Amino acid sequence: MRRVYLIRHGHPDFPFGAHMCLGRTDTPLGALGRMQACLLGEALASEDLSVFSSPLTRCRETAAPLGGEAIAVPELREQDMGPWDGLDFETIRRDWPELYARRAAEPLLVPPGAEPLAEVQARVLPAFWSCLTQSRGDIAVVVHASVIQAILADIQGLPLEQSRPLRPPYGSWALLCGDGALTVERKAVLPRLALSPALAEKLLAAAAPGERVERHSRAVADRALAIARALPCETDEKLLCSAALLHDLARAEKDHARVGADWLRALGFPEAAAIVEKHHDYEGAGLNEAALLYLADKCVQEDRIVPLARRFEKSREKCRDAAALAAHQKRYETALALRDKVNGLSGQTLVE
Repeated sequence: MRRVYLIRHGHPDFPFGAHMCLGRTDTPLGALGRMQACLLGEALASEDLSVFSSPLTRCRETAAPLGGEAIAVPELREQDMGPWDGLDFETIRRDWPELYARRAAEPLLVPPGAEPLAEVQARVLPAFWSCLTQSRGDIAVVVHASVIQAILADIQGLPLEQSRPLRPPYGSWALLCGDGALTVERKAVLPRLALSPALAEKLLAAAAPGERVERHSRAVADRALAIARALPCETDEKLLCSAALLHDLARAEKDHARVGADWLRALGFPEAAAIVEKHHDYEGAGLNEAALLYLADKCVQEDRIVPLARRFEKSREKCRDAAALAAHQKRYETALALRDKVNGLSGQTLVE
Protein backbone atom coordinates (compact mmCIF):
# COMPACT_ATOMS: atom_id res chain seq x y z
CA MET A 1 0.00 0.00 0.00
CA ARG A 2 1.40 3.34 -1.05
CA ARG A 3 1.76 6.25 1.33
CA VAL A 4 1.51 9.90 0.37
CA TYR A 5 2.84 12.56 2.72
CA LEU A 6 0.95 15.72 1.85
CA ILE A 7 3.14 18.37 3.50
CA ARG A 8 2.49 22.04 4.11
CA HIS A 9 5.62 24.18 3.83
CA GLY A 10 7.27 25.71 6.89
CA HIS A 11 6.62 29.13 8.35
CA PRO A 12 7.45 31.84 5.77
CA ASP A 13 9.71 34.81 6.33
CA PHE A 14 6.93 37.38 6.47
CA PRO A 15 8.38 40.76 5.47
CA PHE A 16 8.54 43.17 8.42
CA GLY A 17 7.16 40.41 10.64
CA ALA A 18 3.55 41.07 9.61
CA HIS A 19 1.23 38.16 8.86
CA MET A 20 0.47 38.37 5.17
CA CYS A 21 -1.75 37.04 2.46
CA LEU A 22 1.02 35.38 0.48
CA GLY A 23 -0.70 33.48 -2.31
CA ARG A 24 1.62 33.54 -5.33
CA THR A 25 4.02 35.96 -3.58
CA ASP A 26 7.31 34.08 -3.57
CA THR A 27 8.59 34.38 -0.01
CA PRO A 28 11.32 32.10 1.42
CA LEU A 29 11.16 30.36 4.77
CA GLY A 30 12.02 32.25 7.93
CA ALA A 31 14.18 30.82 10.72
CA LEU A 32 11.23 28.98 12.26
CA GLY A 33 10.26 27.59 8.87
CA ARG A 34 13.79 26.35 8.19
CA MET A 35 13.79 24.54 11.53
CA GLN A 36 10.39 23.03 10.72
CA ALA A 37 11.84 21.79 7.43
CA CYS A 38 14.79 20.33 9.33
CA LEU A 39 12.43 18.44 11.65
CA LEU A 40 10.43 17.14 8.70
CA GLY A 41 13.64 15.81 7.18
CA GLU A 42 14.62 14.14 10.46
CA ALA A 43 11.15 12.66 11.05
CA LEU A 44 10.94 11.19 7.53
CA ALA A 45 14.62 10.27 7.17
CA SER A 46 13.89 6.54 7.15
CA GLU A 47 11.35 6.86 4.32
CA ASP A 48 12.37 6.26 0.72
CA LEU A 49 10.38 9.03 -0.90
CA SER A 50 9.96 10.54 -4.32
CA VAL A 51 9.47 14.24 -3.66
CA PHE A 52 7.25 16.67 -5.56
CA SER A 53 6.83 20.34 -4.76
CA SER A 54 5.14 23.58 -5.65
CA PRO A 55 7.63 25.75 -7.55
CA LEU A 56 7.45 28.53 -4.94
CA THR A 57 10.55 29.02 -2.81
CA ARG A 58 8.97 28.27 0.57
CA CYS A 59 7.93 24.83 -0.68
CA ARG A 60 11.21 24.03 -2.41
CA GLU A 61 13.13 24.96 0.75
CA THR A 62 10.85 22.76 2.85
CA ALA A 63 11.33 19.87 0.42
CA ALA A 64 15.14 20.10 0.41
CA PRO A 65 15.79 18.15 3.66
CA LEU A 66 13.55 15.29 2.51
CA GLY A 67 16.31 13.91 0.31
CA GLY A 68 16.92 13.98 -3.41
CA GLU A 69 15.86 16.77 -5.71
CA ALA A 70 12.19 17.65 -5.60
CA ILE A 71 10.29 17.75 -8.88
CA ALA A 72 8.60 21.16 -9.18
CA VAL A 73 5.01 20.98 -10.43
CA PRO A 74 3.68 24.40 -11.55
CA GLU A 75 0.03 23.41 -11.11
CA LEU A 76 0.63 22.84 -7.38
CA ARG A 77 1.33 26.53 -6.73
CA GLU A 78 -0.67 28.45 -4.14
CA GLN A 79 -4.02 30.12 -4.76
CA ASP A 80 -3.72 33.46 -6.56
CA MET A 81 -5.22 36.04 -4.21
CA GLY A 82 -5.37 38.83 -6.79
CA PRO A 83 -5.16 42.35 -5.32
CA TRP A 84 -4.66 40.95 -1.79
CA ASP A 85 -1.62 38.90 -2.75
CA GLY A 86 1.45 40.04 -0.82
CA LEU A 87 -0.42 42.47 1.44
CA ASP A 88 -0.54 42.25 5.23
CA PHE A 89 -3.97 41.65 6.73
CA GLU A 90 -4.08 45.03 8.46
CA THR A 91 -3.84 46.69 5.05
CA ILE A 92 -6.51 44.38 3.63
CA ARG A 93 -8.83 45.11 6.57
CA ARG A 94 -8.30 48.84 6.11
CA ASP A 95 -8.71 49.00 2.33
CA TRP A 96 -11.45 46.35 1.89
CA PRO A 97 -13.40 46.59 5.18
CA GLU A 98 -16.74 45.24 3.95
CA LEU A 99 -15.23 42.40 1.94
CA TYR A 100 -12.89 41.47 4.77
CA ALA A 101 -15.73 41.42 7.28
CA ARG A 102 -17.66 38.90 5.16
CA ARG A 103 -14.86 36.32 5.23
CA ALA A 104 -15.96 34.60 8.45
CA ALA A 105 -19.44 33.86 7.08
CA GLU A 106 -18.30 33.18 3.51
CA PRO A 107 -15.25 30.88 3.69
CA LEU A 108 -14.80 30.74 -0.09
CA LEU A 109 -14.90 34.50 -0.55
CA VAL A 110 -11.98 35.98 -2.50
CA PRO A 111 -11.47 39.53 -3.81
CA PRO A 112 -12.27 40.40 -7.44
CA GLY A 113 -9.53 39.11 -9.71
CA ALA A 114 -8.43 36.35 -7.33
CA GLU A 115 -8.61 32.61 -8.06
CA PRO A 116 -11.66 30.86 -6.55
CA LEU A 117 -10.92 27.69 -4.59
CA ALA A 118 -12.95 25.65 -7.09
CA GLU A 119 -10.49 26.70 -9.80
CA VAL A 120 -7.58 25.82 -7.53
CA GLN A 121 -9.05 22.35 -7.06
CA ALA A 122 -9.63 21.94 -10.82
CA ARG A 123 -5.95 22.57 -11.65
CA VAL A 124 -4.48 20.83 -8.59
CA LEU A 125 -6.22 17.44 -8.74
CA PRO A 126 -4.91 16.32 -12.18
CA ALA A 127 -1.39 17.42 -11.20
CA PHE A 128 -1.58 15.61 -7.86
CA TRP A 129 -2.72 12.33 -9.43
CA SER A 130 -0.04 12.73 -12.09
CA CYS A 131 2.57 12.77 -9.31
CA LEU A 132 1.29 9.36 -8.24
CA THR A 133 1.13 7.85 -11.72
CA GLN A 134 4.63 8.99 -12.71
CA SER A 135 6.26 7.59 -9.56
CA ARG A 136 6.54 4.33 -7.68
CA GLY A 137 6.45 3.71 -3.98
CA ASP A 138 5.81 6.34 -1.35
CA ILE A 139 5.90 10.04 -2.15
CA ALA A 140 6.00 13.43 -0.46
CA VAL A 141 4.16 16.37 -1.97
CA VAL A 142 5.18 19.71 -0.47
CA VAL A 143 2.56 22.36 -1.14
CA HIS A 144 0.35 25.10 0.30
CA ALA A 145 -2.67 25.27 2.58
CA SER A 146 -5.23 25.80 -0.18
CA VAL A 147 -3.76 22.97 -2.26
CA ILE A 148 -3.98 20.53 0.65
CA GLN A 149 -7.49 21.77 1.43
CA ALA A 150 -8.58 21.11 -2.16
CA ILE A 151 -7.05 17.61 -2.29
CA LEU A 152 -8.39 16.46 1.08
CA ALA A 153 -11.86 17.81 0.32
CA ASP A 154 -11.96 15.76 -2.89
CA ILE A 155 -10.68 12.56 -1.27
CA GLN A 156 -13.16 12.84 1.61
CA GLY A 157 -16.07 13.94 -0.58
CA LEU A 158 -16.52 17.23 1.27
CA PRO A 159 -17.97 20.30 -0.42
CA LEU A 160 -15.44 23.11 -0.56
CA GLU A 161 -17.70 25.26 1.63
CA GLN A 162 -16.97 22.85 4.51
CA SER A 163 -13.30 22.32 3.80
CA ARG A 164 -11.69 25.23 5.67
CA PRO A 165 -10.83 23.08 8.76
CA LEU A 166 -8.72 20.84 6.51
CA ARG A 167 -6.01 23.51 6.20
CA PRO A 168 -3.04 22.19 8.21
CA PRO A 169 -0.49 24.13 10.29
CA TYR A 170 2.92 25.03 8.89
CA GLY A 171 5.41 22.18 8.78
CA SER A 172 2.84 19.39 9.17
CA TRP A 173 1.60 16.60 6.94
CA ALA A 174 -1.51 14.61 6.14
CA LEU A 175 -0.91 10.91 5.53
CA LEU A 176 -2.83 9.35 2.65
CA CYS A 177 -2.75 5.61 1.99
CA GLY A 178 -4.01 3.28 -0.71
CA ASP A 179 -3.48 1.57 -4.03
CA GLY A 180 -5.48 3.47 -6.60
CA ALA A 181 -8.04 5.23 -4.40
CA LEU A 182 -6.60 7.01 -1.38
CA THR A 183 -7.92 7.36 2.14
CA VAL A 184 -6.90 9.93 4.73
CA GLU A 185 -5.18 8.04 7.54
CA ARG A 186 -3.98 11.04 9.57
CA LYS A 187 -4.40 14.80 9.37
CA ALA A 188 -2.13 17.63 10.47
CA VAL A 189 0.73 15.50 11.82
CA LEU A 190 3.49 17.63 13.33
CA PRO A 191 6.94 16.02 13.60
CA ARG A 192 7.66 15.49 17.28
CA LEU A 193 11.17 14.28 18.05
CA ALA A 194 13.22 13.90 21.22
CA LEU A 195 15.55 16.86 21.59
CA SER A 196 19.22 16.01 21.82
CA PRO A 197 22.43 18.02 21.42
CA ALA A 198 22.88 16.47 17.96
CA LEU A 199 19.41 17.57 16.88
CA ALA A 200 19.94 20.96 18.51
CA GLU A 201 23.07 21.41 16.37
CA LYS A 202 21.03 20.68 13.24
CA LEU A 203 18.32 23.12 14.28
CA LEU A 204 20.93 25.78 15.04
CA ALA A 205 22.43 25.33 11.58
CA ALA A 206 18.97 25.46 9.98
CA ALA A 207 18.01 28.65 11.83
CA ALA A 208 21.28 30.22 10.63
CA PRO A 209 21.50 33.04 13.21
CA GLY A 210 25.01 33.86 12.01
CA GLU A 211 28.49 32.49 12.62
CA ARG A 212 29.16 34.69 15.67
CA VAL A 213 25.94 33.60 17.36
CA GLU A 214 26.63 29.96 16.57
CA ARG A 215 30.15 30.15 18.04
CA HIS A 216 28.81 31.90 21.13
CA SER A 217 26.06 29.30 21.56
CA ARG A 218 28.50 26.40 21.39
CA ALA A 219 30.83 28.10 23.87
CA VAL A 220 27.92 28.68 26.27
CA ALA A 221 26.89 25.02 25.95
CA ASP A 222 30.44 23.88 26.78
CA ARG A 223 30.60 26.25 29.75
CA ALA A 224 27.20 25.22 31.09
CA LEU A 225 28.17 21.54 30.97
CA ALA A 226 31.52 22.22 32.67
CA ILE A 227 29.76 24.02 35.52
CA ALA A 228 27.06 21.36 35.86
CA ARG A 229 29.57 18.51 36.00
CA ALA A 230 31.50 20.18 38.83
CA LEU A 231 28.43 20.44 41.07
CA PRO A 232 27.22 17.81 43.55
CA CYS A 233 23.66 17.91 42.23
CA GLU A 234 21.81 16.20 39.41
CA THR A 235 21.40 18.03 36.12
CA ASP A 236 19.76 16.92 32.88
CA GLU A 237 22.89 17.44 30.79
CA LYS A 238 21.21 16.58 27.50
CA LEU A 239 18.49 19.16 28.09
CA LEU A 240 20.96 21.76 29.37
CA CYS A 241 23.30 21.36 26.41
CA SER A 242 20.44 21.41 23.90
CA ALA A 243 18.89 24.55 25.41
CA ALA A 244 22.28 26.25 25.54
CA LEU A 245 22.91 25.53 21.87
CA LEU A 246 19.52 27.02 21.01
CA HIS A 247 19.32 29.90 23.49
CA ASP A 248 20.17 32.63 20.95
CA LEU A 249 18.21 31.28 17.97
CA ALA A 250 16.24 34.51 17.74
CA ARG A 251 19.14 36.84 18.59
CA ALA A 252 18.21 39.28 15.82
CA GLU A 253 14.63 39.63 17.09
CA LYS A 254 13.33 42.09 19.66
CA ASP A 255 12.84 40.29 23.01
CA HIS A 256 14.88 37.43 21.59
CA ALA A 257 14.59 35.16 24.63
CA ARG A 258 10.80 35.13 24.43
CA VAL A 259 10.73 34.77 20.63
CA GLY A 260 13.24 31.91 20.73
CA ALA A 261 11.18 30.18 23.40
CA ASP A 262 8.03 30.62 21.31
CA TRP A 263 9.80 29.04 18.35
CA LEU A 264 10.91 26.07 20.44
CA ARG A 265 7.38 25.54 21.75
CA ALA A 266 6.08 25.60 18.18
CA LEU A 267 8.66 22.94 17.31
CA GLY A 268 7.51 20.71 20.18
CA PHE A 269 10.25 21.37 22.75
CA PRO A 270 8.50 22.99 25.75
CA GLU A 271 11.14 22.02 28.32
CA ALA A 272 13.95 23.65 26.35
CA ALA A 273 11.68 26.63 25.68
CA ALA A 274 11.15 27.20 29.41
CA ILE A 275 14.94 27.31 29.92
CA VAL A 276 15.67 29.52 26.93
CA GLU A 277 12.97 31.98 27.99
CA LYS A 278 14.88 32.68 31.23
CA HIS A 279 18.42 32.93 29.87
CA HIS A 280 18.35 36.74 29.68
CA ASP A 281 16.47 37.43 32.92
CA TYR A 282 16.47 34.72 35.58
CA GLU A 283 14.70 34.78 38.92
CA GLY A 284 15.12 32.08 41.51
CA ALA A 285 17.56 30.55 43.96
CA GLY A 286 17.89 26.96 42.74
CA LEU A 287 20.70 25.72 40.53
CA ASN A 288 18.44 24.19 37.90
CA GLU A 289 19.11 24.03 34.17
CA ALA A 290 17.72 27.53 33.59
CA ALA A 291 20.02 28.99 36.27
CA LEU A 292 23.06 27.23 34.85
CA LEU A 293 22.33 28.45 31.33
CA TYR A 294 21.83 32.00 32.64
CA LEU A 295 25.16 31.92 34.46
CA ALA A 296 27.05 30.25 31.60
CA ASP A 297 25.72 32.84 29.15
CA LYS A 298 26.99 35.61 31.42
CA CYS A 299 30.43 33.96 31.58
CA VAL A 300 30.91 33.98 27.81
CA GLN A 301 31.62 37.06 25.74
CA GLU A 302 31.49 36.20 22.05
CA ASP A 303 33.08 32.73 22.37
CA ARG A 304 35.55 33.50 25.20
CA ILE A 305 35.17 32.85 28.92
CA VAL A 306 35.51 36.13 30.83
CA PRO A 307 34.94 37.34 34.42
CA LEU A 308 31.38 38.43 35.14
CA ALA A 309 32.53 41.99 35.83
CA ARG A 310 34.01 42.31 32.36
CA ARG A 311 30.97 40.79 30.67
CA PHE A 312 28.58 43.14 32.45
CA GLU A 313 30.81 46.15 31.95
CA LYS A 314 30.62 45.53 28.22
CA SER A 315 26.86 45.03 28.14
CA ARG A 316 26.30 48.09 30.36
CA GLU A 317 27.40 50.28 27.46
CA LYS A 318 24.18 49.41 25.66
CA CYS A 319 21.93 50.81 28.43
CA ARG A 320 20.30 54.03 27.30
CA ASP A 321 18.15 55.08 30.28
CA ALA A 322 17.66 54.61 34.00
CA ALA A 323 15.25 51.69 33.58
CA ALA A 324 17.73 49.82 31.40
CA LEU A 325 20.52 50.46 33.91
CA ALA A 326 18.36 49.17 36.78
CA ALA A 327 17.49 46.00 34.88
CA HIS A 328 21.16 45.52 34.00
CA GLN A 329 22.19 45.88 37.64
CA LYS A 330 19.56 43.34 38.70
CA ARG A 331 20.88 40.83 36.15
CA TYR A 332 24.41 41.41 37.41
CA GLU A 333 23.41 40.82 41.03
CA THR A 334 21.60 37.62 40.02
CA ALA A 335 24.72 36.39 38.22
CA LEU A 336 26.92 37.21 41.23
CA ALA A 337 24.62 35.30 43.57
CA LEU A 338 24.62 32.27 41.27
CA ARG A 339 28.41 32.54 40.93
CA ASP A 340 28.89 32.47 44.69
CA LYS A 341 26.57 29.49 45.07
CA VAL A 342 28.30 27.55 42.27
CA ASN A 343 31.78 28.28 43.57
CA GLY A 344 30.75 27.40 47.12
CA LEU A 345 29.16 24.07 46.18
CA SER A 346 31.98 23.03 43.86
CA GLY A 347 34.76 24.07 46.22
CA GLN A 348 36.58 25.84 43.40
CA THR A 349 36.51 29.06 41.42
CA LEU A 350 34.43 27.89 38.50
CA VAL A 351 33.17 31.39 37.74
CA GLU A 352 35.14 34.60 38.30
